Amino acid sequence: MHYPHIIHHGAINGVTGSCHQLHMDAQSSVLIDCGIFQGNEPAAEERVRNIEFSVQGIDALIVTHVHADHIGRIPYLLAAGFEGPIICSEPSAKLLPLVLEDAFKLEFSRDTRNLDRYLQRVRKQTVAVPFGQWFRISQSDTLQARIRLQRAGHILGSAYVECDLTYPQTCMSQRIVFSGDLGAPNTPLLLGPQSPERADILILESTYGDRLHEDRVKRQDRLERVIDKALADQGTLLIPAFSLGRTQELLYEIEDILHRKSLLTPAAVSLDEDQSLPINWPQLPVIIDSPLASRLTAAYRGLDIYWNAHAQQRLKAGRSPLNFQQLITVDSHAKHLQVVNYLSSTGRPAIVIAANGMCSNGRIVNYLKAMLGDERHNVLFMGYQAQGTPGAAIQKHGPKGGYVDLEGERHRISADITTLGGYSAHADQLDLLNFVSGMDHWPEQIRLVHGEISAKQALAAELQVLYGTRNLPVDVLIPAS
Repeated sequence: MHYPHIIHHGAINGVTGSCHQLHMDAQSSVLIDCGIFQGNEPAAEERVRNIEFSVQGIDALIVTHVHADHIGRIPYLLAAGFEGPIICSEPSAKLLPLVLEDAFKLEFSRDTRNLDRYLQRVRKQTVAVPFGQWFRISQSDTLQARIRLQRAGHILGSAYVECDLTYPQTCMSQRIVFSGDLGAPNTPLLLGPQSPERADILILESTYGDRLHEDRVKRQDRLERVIDKALADQGTLLIPAFSLGRTQELLYEIEDILHRKSLLTPAAVSLDEDQSLPINWPQLPVIIDSPLASRLTAAYRGLDIYWNAHAQQRLKAGRSPLNFQQLITVDSHAKHLQVVNYLSSTGRPAIVIAANGMCSNGRIVNYLKAMLGDERHNVLFMGYQAQGTPGAAIQKHGPKGGYVDLEGERHRISADITTLGGYSAHADQLDLLNFVSGMDHWPEQIRLVHGEISAKQALAAELQVLYGTRNLPVDVLIPAS
């Protein structure tokens, strides 16, 4: 086998299950991410809980960010015998235990002792690395390996990984870059990604490799109009959103709308008050119905040193972008059911942000089951809906008055269904091309992962065109394994 050698254990037949193994030599390798499969992607059912590769010789797991499709198989990796360091950025090290704790409770056990042992092991193996600093992972007479994490702009703490390999006996060196999930410009709270100096091999995500996002600058205006419509319809605006990243981004933008309208009220909003309709912006409750989202939002507030300059200015102005007066959090399951019943029966306008983002599980399902059949309510999609998920079905069939199956029950869709562009946390085709063209030394090989086949093919074609402008050769691969 020729080294370095890369094997892909996921994210090659779709956009989930990210897991890539970089074999540095015959004895040593590193794993970049270890995520679960979701939706109807091949192997989503049979491989989601399995580690189908040997953990022997894996020196480290490098985590690009803490979304489930990048870290969800960590419990199974540990169970398979992996005892090496889990390397991630400093913000990710704070967020990782929260996400893994929630997943452990859902998939394994709520027993306190088992959970504590598991989290202690995760914390013991986690190594937090500052952005922009080289970290050595292997040093011998035959191999010197180091990695560097750079901001990826996808969610707080997200990183792309530069792997610098040197083989002293042959005087050969290779710079291999794993993009992880790259963010788009103008993302709330986050600094945008900057291209690396160079790469010999680039493993590049391609989620939106075949399209351009809608204008992100005007997206807040579009969000405001959607909320205005929900108020006029005198119903609830349901926003399926992942607990990490999208929820905090939405809160940041909603707070700014309220601030611009000068409608933030000094008193907290209560769901228990019997208020007459029509309701207006000052009385509009913004509800986070997700214990995990609440904990992660609190963690985001504690990591404000990693926010971008614009967000820092809001803090200095005395504003609380993630903790404003009209924000209500729902933690207990009993309270959740109470809120679902209250909003579905009273018709009081409200914004509900609930997980999960693709409507495949979580508390959003109860809201949908109670409200999809009522035309007063609105459902707003703001992120990618993987094929085979209920979110994709609602998005496709809802505008036609169709139906969706939720937990084995068929539900007619009468609620208004809206998809709002400009909110994707992923880079679009132009952003991905700019990530490559921004390097001083362009990669000679690019492997496209984390995307549907059509997106990969479209991006591959555009990369060939890009390299043609400089008369440079490039080997663009779409791996099958």
